[in-house]
Parts: sequence; structure tokens; C-alpha cells
Amino acid sequence: MMSKAIQETSSYRASFEAFAEVSRGREPAWMTRLREGAFERFEKLGFPTTDEEDWKYTNVAPIARRNFHPAPGLMDARLLEPFLYGEANQSRLVFVNGAYRPDLSSLELPEGVVVADIRESLAGEHELLLRRHLAGSGEYEMDAFRSLNTAFMDGGALLLIPRAVRVESPIHLLFLSAPSGEDAASFPRIVVVAERESEATVIESYSGVEGASSYLSNTVVQVTVGEGARVTHYKVQDEGARAFHVGATRAELGRDSFYDLTTITLGAQLSRHGIEVVLDEEGAECAVDGLYLVGTGQHADTHSLIDHRKAHCTSRQNYKGILDGKSRAVFNGRVFVHKDAQQTDAVQSNKNLLLSPEARVDTKPQLEIYADDVKCAHGATVGQLEEEELFYLLSRGLHTELARNLLTYGFAEEIVEKIKIDSIRAQLDGAILNRLGARLEA
Repeated sequence: MMSKAIQETSSYRASFEAFAEVSRGREPAWMTRLREGAFERFEKLGFPTTDEEDWKYTNVAPIARRNFHPAPGLMDARLLEPFLYGEANQSRLVFVNGAYRPDLSSLELPEGVVVADIRESLAGEHELLLRRHLAGSGEYEMDAFRSLNTAFMDGGALLLIPRAVRVESPIHLLFLSAPSGEDAASFPRIVVVAERESEATVIESYSGVEGASSYLSNTVVQVTVGEGARVTHYKVQDEGARAFHVGATRAELGRDSFYDLTTITLGAQLSRHGIEVVLDEEGAECAVDGLYLVGTGQHADTHSLIDHRKAHCTSRQNYKGILDGKSRAVFNGRVFVHKDAQQTDAVQSNKNLLLSPEARVDTKPQLEIYADDVKCAHGATVGQLEEEELFYLLSRGLHTELARNLLTYGFAEEIVEKIKIDSIRAQLDGAILNRLGARLEA
């Protein structure tokens, strides 16, 4: 008898066959084979369950029970303004329900820089590059959601930063979910290739337009940072209140390169972000930081792997969470140091602030070390506002609510201040203040 998990995945078969039929005539044969293999893998794996260690605290049954389907990319252009970042006005790609919208996009970039819709690139001069990164990655074999993304991938972006080119303006990849009926889905794929000695900042943001009902965003991001290159990457997840967001980010770092990832989690009723950073050349460095801010009815899960494979590499990870109401967060951070990764320097921290007795967090920082000459540390805390700090502010004449808000904002400030894009910082400030329900002014 077919298992329950397989029964759930089989509901996607009709949607996939219809989608594959439309795609078959407008893409290379290798992409068609890749899709078919990914969907077969998806059906074999089934959706993950809480019996699996990596999904022990995150139940995706609400996703598995629905029959999500690709949605049309329709939206009134007048609805775009609230989701833009001024710093990227001339370097922006907009996707609506996963479909590229050139009429809403704006691209003025240095010569040689490629920022393009991935669908168009499959049939263009960058086909071989995409084949190397898509077909050669084995991404879809890792879990059901990545398999599903590969099978239904129809939109997303290719970013290619040529050797020694520095892109001054941030490049904004904006993914919007617009009203399109119940149980709509999008499956964006982003491929970022920063060649040797290049430098760029990428903003990846997700939001729901007012009126969007229950929908799924299933995303996969692949980043390659070449020798001596620097990539700063912001992910802002601010999906609608009824949305589901499952994303995966994988970065491969070259010699003496630097990758700086900051993830901001604000929206969705259930979200999961899987992060994998591979330091596979000597001298590579990464900073993987984030802030999740969740309230009643929200569940946010972060799973990360910092994979030290070679010597003389450095990693820093700092995640903070603020939980209010009846909410839940999960953090599982793993640092793996291979036997050849001598003189690794790795630090990992996860701190959580609970503003409600009904809030819950499960945190599990891990170090797995097989080298003997390393400097590694990790730690996690879960707590409420410090009574001594609160008493100090009250003794200085602040009323209770303002004192609590100041301390809460101060807890988040370390992550907020790290962000170099003023528009993102302002958005995060507003989100924190909105959740606190008060202003910080006396």
C-alpha cells in the first residue's frame, strides 16, 4: 500500500505533467531531464516528517495536505512601490508569483555584469553556465522541497559578476506573491556567480501583496564566490500572514573570498531557511547572521551548516530571535570541521528573547570537529528581559512599557546596525516597533 507521504506527493503529479508539457518545447533537453529526475526524487522522498531529526520541531503537514499549483504572474504595477528599496532603483528585477516582470524591473549596471531572468538565460548564451550550476549541483537530491523547486522552476535570476568588477549599487531581486486564488505557489531559483576579485551586494526579498491568500514560496539560492571575491547577501522574508516559505541557500567559497549573509525573518505562518556554506579553499571567510521576529501563529525555523573543508578559514554566525505571543522558533546551527581544516577559527551564537510565557524556542548549536589545531566556540541563550536592566530604566523615570521596548530594541540592535542598506534597516526598525506596539521616543 502506498504510504501517506507518497499519497500526498502524488497530488502534484498532474500539475507537474501539465507544467512539463508546456516547458518542454522552450528549454534545453538537459533541463527537461533534470526536471523529470527531480520530480521522481520528490515522489520517492515524500514530504519530511517530524520523525526525521532535521524536521523534528517543524511539522510541514499544513503544506503537504494542500495541492499547491503554479500561479500566473499578474499584478497591477501601482502596487509595487511599498516593496522597493531606494538604493536599488536602477538595479532591480521583479518577479510576481515567480514570473519575471521586465516592465516592473530596472537594470543599469556596469558593462559585463549579467542580471537576467533564469528562464530566458536557459535559451541564451549563458546556457552552459547554468547547466554547470543547475545540473551539476545535485541540489534536488538533498530533500523534497529542493526537488520540488527543481521540478517546477520557472522563474528566478542569474547574476554573473565578471572578474575584478565591483558593482556599487545593490542588486535587488524582489519576489512578490499577488492575489491569484487559494494555494498558489512559486518556485524561484537564484544563481549568483561572483568571479575572481569581484564584489557585489545582493538583496533577495519576499513579500505578499495585500489580498494574497494562502500561498507557498519554495526557493533555492546557489552562490559561488570566486577567489578573492566579496559578496554581501541580504535575505528579507516578509511574506503574508497565511503564507508558507521554505528556502534553501548554498554558498561555495573560493580562496581568500568573503561571503556575508544576513537573513531577516518577519513574515509567513510557517517558514524554514536551510543554509549551507562550504569553505573549500584556504583563506575563505564567512559571516552568517540573522534576526527572526515572530508573533502569535508564526513558526520560524533556521537550519545551518558551516562546512570547513580546508585550512585557515574563518566563520562567524550570530542569530537572534524575538518571540511574542503564542509563537515558536527553531535554530539548529552546525559547524563541521574536517580533518584537513587545521587552524579553523569558528564562532557560533544564538540568543533568544521571549516576550510571552506562551512563546517557545528550540535551539541546538553544534560543533563537530575532526582537526586538532582549531579555535572554535558556540553558545545559545533563551530568556526574558533582565529585571535589573528594567529596574535601572524605571529608576531613571521611564514608564514600564517604554523601558521594555527600549530593552527589546537594544537586543535586536546588534543585527540591525550590521545592515548597510538604509532602506532595509528602516524596514526592520518599523517591523520591530510595530510588533512592540509603541514608539521608542519618551
